[in-house]
Amino acid sequence: MAETSKVIAKKRDRAGKGGARSSRRDGLIPAVIYGDKQPPMMIAVEPKSVEREMHREGFFNHRLQIEVDGQGFDVLPRDVQVDPVTDKPLHLDFLRIGPDSIITVQVPVHFKNEANSPGIKRGGVLNVVMHEITVRTKPTAIPEFFEVDLAGLEIGHSIHLSALKVPDGVRVITRDKNPTVASIAAPTVVREAAAQAAADAAAASESPPALALLALLLCSGHVSPGGRRVEELFPHDQPEYLAEAVG
Repeated sequence: MAETSKVIAKKRDRAGKGGARSSRRDGLIPAVIYGDKQPPMMIAVEPKSVEREMHREGFFNHRLQIEVDGQGFDVLPRDVQVDPVTDKPLHLDFLRIGPDSIITVQVPVHFKNEANSPGIKRGGVLNVVMHEITVRTKPTAIPEFFEVDLAGLEIGHSIHLSALKVPDGVRVITRDKNPTVASIAAPTVVREAAAQAAADAAAASESPPALALLALLLCSGHVSPGGRRVEELFPHDQPEYLAEAVG
């Protein structure tokens, strides 16, 4: 379990958009604390104290203590609204947690000893299937991360969920009984998958010039085998492509 970090805040007098705008004018981030069978509390957070936490891995499964006018509240971040231009936080949601709370969080997966994997040394590629694993547990038992040791793994080897060390009191939530977390894939398999994905994307988004080229191949004397002119086969808002196709 990661250490608890402290965030400084104060109560907001007003809820709603007006109160939120007032907090932003004061250089603070509007936020709300809710949950644990208690009424929601509108607060305004000091930006520096929370922005440094937001840039840490696993922000949403790190327990925080918010100090509101001298009173501490144990919380977990639940939602962040950011400005689409500046990427600065506009509003924060925090879940209040108590000693008996059971919560669901996403725990990141770390990989170590890539240099000691014979498969990767011979050109294999680490194919990560699960970057995060969903668990249900008490706030005090949240793992900081799950670790996968790649030492000794050859091309074609797969690491399944059952290979991970899950702490006591932590329950993994998954649809499959023992899903694949990662595998060491042959480089040719990776290249073929990438090539197929590119071909599928190209087929799904055929461009107007490609359609004009198709018309050239099918048409003789600017007339299709079905007796229609090229202009009838293409949308009227593409005259530049028709001009290229029919000379």
